[in-house]
Amino acid sequence: MRVLGIDPGLVNLGWGVVSVDGSRIKHVANGVCHSQKGDLAPRLLSLHSQLTAVIEEFQPTHAAVEKTFVNRDGAGTLKLGQARAIAVLVPAQFGLEVGEYAPNSVKKNIVGVGHADKVQVQHMVKLQLPGVTLAGPDAADALAIALCHVFHLQSSQRIARQVGVAS
Repeated sequence: MRVLGIDPGLVNLGWGVVSVDGSRIKHVANGVCHSQKGDLAPRLLSLHSQLTAVIEEFQPTHAAVEKTFVNRDGAGTLKLGQARAIAVLVPAQFGLEVGEYAPNSVKKNIVGVGHADKVQVQHMVKLQLPGVTLAGPDAADALAIALCHVFHLQSSQRIARQVGVAS
């Protein structure tokens, strides 16, 4: 199983891929898709093209995206929502189901605290993926999202096995 985690952003869209073999989780790749300043449509198209290339290269079997949070800047939230739409659309175009996680849920799963800062997230990602070189904080967040999805999938599989045994 390969899981793609995506941290949506209009300027910097972080991505990270991990592979899972039983209980072993390994780093595959991570990076950041960048869009240039300017009109919205070309920026979204650029993010779409770059994320498509990531999926074509690394062939994930699962995907997960961070949910959008609403902040004080309504226009900024709308733009982030449009970038998030790209983050959900591209994996769906490849037939991948997309898990969605709130930022606090990701932090709680990775760090143990729902309001952890970026430095704590980066530290825990490095601990869980020894030897990883992070392409930046957005890529670290994307790897954290991928790890959160892996943990969710593993828990769901354990529960399903236990329900099967109890039946």
